[in-house]
Amino acid sequence: MFRFLRSVFSRRSSVPGTMHAVAQFQRFETELQQDFFALAAKSEKPRGLRWVSCEWPGEVLIVAQELSELITAFASVNIGFEAVEGGDMEGVAAVSTIRDGSAVFQFQENCWGSVGRVIFNMDPSGAAEQLVPEAAIVFQRP
Repeated sequence: MFRFLRSVFSRRSSVPGTMHAVAQFQRFETELQQDFFALAAKSEKPRGLRWVSCEWPGEVLIVAQELSELITAFASVNIGFEAVEGGDMEGVAAVSTIRDGSAVFQFQENCWGSVGRVIFNMDPSGAAEQLVPEAAIVFQRP
């Protein structure tokens, strides 16, 4: 992980539109969070669990991958679930445990969006290192 952080801090992104993307993310962050939760809750993943809450502790990391010009945001989340009645997870004590992870957003065609994907058990830095190697950090809010 330290290798990843050294590499991204040692260079700046040359991907066009990164500052615009950051401004758009900050401007529409609340709406993006709401859309994320709605999409993630409809996904029925993890199987046998229903999404009941999603808290946003505030950590956000936006990275840009120069080769693909892909701009991706990772936001820390704390997610609460409940078991689906009659499902495999009903009666499992761990269901009520709040799970942490990183919500994934992508900037395409001049706007942010999400498919409701969350990377469980990873903070934004770890998720970025895993999903977009060789990316440069363009914005970070602890």
